Amino acid sequence: MPQVEVTVQHEVGLHARPAALFVKLASSFPCDITIANKTTDGQPVNAKSILSVLTLGVNKGHTIVIEAEGEQADEAVAALKELVESNFGE
Repeated sequence: MPQVEVTVQHEVGLHARPAALFVKLASSFPCDITIANKTTDGQPVNAKSILSVLTLGVNKGHTIVIEAEGEQADEAVAALKELVESNFGE
């Protein structure tokens, strides 16, 4: 299973608009994708669920772990990593 760790640098972390963009991109892939907040030792949650992603409490400077399994898993992890590293297009 492809997996990547990336640090969130967005001012509001993974909340509101950044979370919505993350979930929208994750939902565009057919594979199963999870996200966990490594900084707080959070359990992995469904990356395609806005409520689940918001419950992680990811703030600026937190490291997240993105993992995918299934069809297009490598592409999904790479795309989500790029989204976070691009500061969600801002």
